[in-house]
Amino acid sequence: MKILKNFIVEGKHEKPIVTDVFYKETHQPKKVVVFCHGYKGFKDWGAWNLMAKAFAEVGFFFVKFNFSHNGGTLEQPIDFPDLEAFGNNNYVKELDDLESILDWISNNSDFKNEIDINDISIIGHSRGGGIVTIKTAEDSRVKKLISLAAVCDFGSRSSTIGDLENWKKTGVKYVLNGRTKQKMPHFYQFYVNFKENEERLNIERSAKKITVPHLIIHGNTDTSISVEEAKKIHSWNPKSTLKIIKNADHVFNVSHPWEKEKLTKELKEVTKTCIDFINNN
Repeated sequence: MKILKNFIVEGKHEKPIVTDVFYKETHQPKKVVVFCHGYKGFKDWGAWNLMAKAFAEVGFFFVKFNFSHNGGTLEQPIDFPDLEAFGNNNYVKELDDLESILDWISNNSDFKNEIDINDISIIGHSRGGGIVTIKTAEDSRVKKLISLAAVCDFGSRSSTIGDLENWKKTGVKYVLNGRTKQKMPHFYQFYVNFKENEERLNIERSAKKITVPHLIIHGNTDTSISVEEAKKIHSWNPKSTLKIIKNADHVFNVSHPWEKEKLTKELKEVTKTCIDFINNN
């Protein structure tokens, strides 16, 4: 298996999009899968590397990346050394980053014998699930959509509500990262950018426009994002497939760091469900 880690894809917002690819070198075109991490996430969180290997083992070309402003750097792509970047992140930048990855896949000559640019699926976890839903509605290059424990509404998240008067006055509000104990900033630009792009960032509107195969996966013990949000997304696109994973939390019972050599039972079920869905649609 070929694993290329931490190379740069140029984006639109000055900071690098640090990227990995996993594939078996066969000189035959493969279905492409692009994975988007969630809020306070990164491409190497938990067992995402094991999941990437599982996709590559069965013949996919798997791409995962850090959003340019997720707080990671090329030198330290894990965790959040660049809190200034984190504070300047927003949903539109994440959509632009995903578009840059799709552009890179479509135009890259290094892997032209290994990828089928006409068969691209995108997977998003949590906040990334909202991002991939919007991007699929916008971009005809995406042929299949999968969301994992996805949000159904950006407007009701803590990132876009709260004490707006104080946020505007101080220019920043902070969220504690329970794992790293960092006070992670959200600069007021996040709210301004959301309001300026509120129609585009409406996940319900996007879900109703989806015409490609659409899989929604959620754990029934998710305390971060209720399974009811998955049911809402499914109701907006009745042609979608809804899969509830029993006894699975928001991250399918994985934690970080993940030093075990196997996926959890729940994430293994998620991975198999995704692979079967992409192969059969």
